[in-house]
Amino acid sequence: MTTTSRRVGLIVPSSNVTVETELPRLLRRVDGVEFSFHASRMRMHAVTPEQLRAMNAQRERCVLEIGDAQTDVLLYACLVAVMAMGAGEHRDAELRIAEQLATGGSDTKVLSSAGALVRALTDLAARRVALVMPYTESVARTVVEYLEAEGFTITGWRALGVADNTEVGCIPGETVLAAARELDLSDSDALVISCCVQMPSLDLVQPAEEEFGLPVLSAATAGAYSILRGLGLPVDLPGAGSLLRADANVQV
Repeated sequence: MTTTSRRVGLIVPSSNVTVETELPRLLRRVDGVEFSFHASRMRMHAVTPEQLRAMNAQRERCVLEIGDAQTDVLLYACLVAVMAMGAGEHRDAELRIAEQLATGGSDTKVLSSAGALVRALTDLAARRVALVMPYTESVARTVVEYLEAEGFTITGWRALGVADNTEVGCIPGETVLAAARELDLSDSDALVISCCVQMPSLDLVQPAEEEFGLPVLSAATAGAYSILRGLGLPVDLPGAGSLLRADANVQV
């Protein structure tokens, strides 16, 4: 089998330790493709509106750094930082990053975690969605309102009330699953078990899907899905939820 190489650029909060763990675990399951990962970091410790704005202000520097690595795809990997900027911001942010890269002659495919989640839910035809988030209630409401502005109905949500982003990366899976079990999922099309790239969830997605009997995804699996779609690669990764088996029965 011939192996091809793809470079993935990541722009992440400085305190994030999860996206650079979960995305490689997912994408290294792709047959015939060798992925490398290249990150630039924005300073952020607490998930508050003030620190999210300060973090976003560092974006242009990070784009320049990633541009030097000539990646095939770039993921702006902080879902709530984009959503906190207002309805539809993922489209504007992705466009501005692409324009900045284009000034240096780059045609890198630009994605964001916020846009990846919207695309994943849309492709799943999931209009009624339940959410589990690590954020404080006020920040969580920002996410709910953002997704509602995209046309989704949020059937229920749980916020774990954690503002320290380092602590978010240490939330036990049992805590996340317990929050999901508190939700009435009888009228939901899908469950986002981690609406945050920092809250660990990869090992929960498949077991939760089997337990609850509906599609379960996370910011990480949505990011992997959008990266594969953006690179024109098949989406067929076992053990990570039905989203990542989209092409399981398709001959490619």
